[in-house]
Amino acid sequence: MFIPHGTLVAVLDGRALKLHRNSGEETHPKLTPLPVPTLAGHGGDAGKGHRSSSANPDHHTAEEDCFLAAVADWLNGQAVAGKIEHLVVVAPPRALGELRRHYHKPLAEKVLLELHKDLTDRPLAELEAALVHAKAS
Repeated sequence: MFIPHGTLVAVLDGRALKLHRNSGEETHPKLTPLPVPTLAGHGGDAGKGHRSSSANPDHHTAEEDCFLAAVADWLNGQAVAGKIEHLVVVAPPRALGELRRHYHKPLAEKVLLELHKDLTDRPLAELEAALVHAKAS
């Protein structure tokens, strides 16, 4: 997969977010870690309407959904402000599905790749390799 220079790479799960910028070439990404934004005030009401069910069995899942909505809200704001030109999102399938529910059109238009993997706690070299071998979804 070609990841343009300057692309924002968001690696997350239901509890953690890591941001990187591709400072390398399109075919050989070199990810530079970025500071994690403060998500307080983003997505505050998300997940409050969730009830326990087989699709959303517990309080923990509702907290994860709230976190993912806050991440999406922050990303939406960055896209609208013109601070994201291209975006790659790496997340486990359930987290990615929940995040995707909150994309606004300006953000959705910036997404180059959604990689369905849990790489939040993996070494940076493993993330870079996964991006090189990924196919656009």
